[in-house]
Amino acid sequence: MELILVNLIDGLVTGLLLFMLSAGLTLIFSMMGVLNFAHASFYMLGAYFAYQISIALGFWVGLLIAPLIVGVLGAGVERYGLRRVHQYGHVPELIFTFGLALLIEELVQFVWGKNQMPYNIPEVLNFTAFSIAGNSIPAYKIFMIFISVAIFIGLLFVLTKTRVGMIIQAALSYPRTVESLGHNVPLIFMGVFGVGTALAGVAGVIAGPVLGTFPGMAFVLGSIVFVTIVIGGLGSLWGALVASLLIGWITTFAKSYNLAMSDVLNAIGISTPENLSDHALRDLWTVTSPQIADILPYVLMVLILIFRPAGLFGKRES
Repeated sequence: MELILVNLIDGLVTGLLLFMLSAGLTLIFSMMGVLNFAHASFYMLGAYFAYQISIALGFWVGLLIAPLIVGVLGAGVERYGLRRVHQYGHVPELIFTFGLALLIEELVQFVWGKNQMPYNIPEVLNFTAFSIAGNSIPAYKIFMIFISVAIFIGLLFVLTKTRVGMIIQAALSYPRTVESLGHNVPLIFMGVFGVGTALAGVAGVIAGPVLGTFPGMAFVLGSIVFVTIVIGGLGSLWGALVASLLIGWITTFAKSYNLAMSDVLNAIGISTPENLSDHALRDLWTVTSPQIADILPYVLMVLILIFRPAGLFGKRES
């Protein structure tokens, strides 16, 4: 029971980190229909900017300033790059954002090098918050949970309870009508893109000390972010949250319990072949849950696309 509770906390931290990344992307994706392959690169920039700022001004200043810088960069990319490409369709957008991701990675390597940066957890949070059956729960993980929950509540409040949120949602479905009412829809799109990239920057600032700050950190989480918003449903904040938590808990439990596929197959009535070494599917029989933990989110995505193409909370088919 204690191990289950520890895994629930670890999965919660992983899931909420994914949510911070996917929340911004699902807003951008749903409003502008842009497959922003560079979204995880903004996450990486957040970590590097925070590391650089923390050297001179400390972690907390980096937490405040780095996401702002990333958000301004994101808004600039939308205004002076993506908006010009948008009129030519989705393929040029995809190529543009893909090239942008490669450019950011090269710039990061040029400025900071290829080695991992010594971006560490702040001293004030570098202690054990509590222990469960001898398993220490770091205070920094609790801090990550509070930050993620605060972001979710803040976004939900802005999008559902404020006039700005109503205008944004109206611009999503009826951009021409909103524009005819005097609102600057391109400015709204630029703002949403900037906020979305700033959220990715926050995730980078928070995750950098735990997962490492290195040039490949965008590649590590880039694909899984798209899987998250597909499972949750495009444009759904609740969907992004639920999908993130599902992925966090599935991967955490799969890595923690050394469950063999042969045990699963035996449990459903399929007997183990007598000559397993010569069997054509011997690899399937000998695989364990930690070995396939990282591909389980993709399996879940395929199942979701088969049985509910719009995602768990998606309302639109495209």
